[in-house]
Amino acid sequence: MRIQDIIQGKKEWRAHVARVKALPQDYQIVYKEMQKYLFKVGPVDLTDGTGLLSGIVDLFEEGAASGKGVLEVTGSDVAAFCDELIKDSKTYADIYQESVNQKVSAAIKKATDKTK
Repeated sequence: MRIQDIIQGKKEWRAHVARVKALPQDYQIVYKEMQKYLFKVGPVDLTDGTGLLSGIVDLFEEGAASGKGVLEVTGSDVAAFCDELIKDSKTYADIYQESVNQKVSAAIKKATDKTK
């Protein structure tokens, strides 16, 4: 990664954070909880720019502009809303599950080969 890419990424992130701070307080609270949740659940491409997070801010800006409360936008189950957003995304959990399955398969194959 080039230094210019890092600098550009920081500029984009700062602009993103400024947009979040411009949201009404209830939207900021829900956004921060969604961000924490998404970082924990771990869609692999979450840190590739601010695509998903930026899309959430777009949605929140539209909701706020139309006078809706944040839970009118997300529904009362915010975690389920997040899960729906990333349902087709590969997560770190998916990668880990694949790794475990590959290791188990390799170990079974090795054990089976020894008994032959």
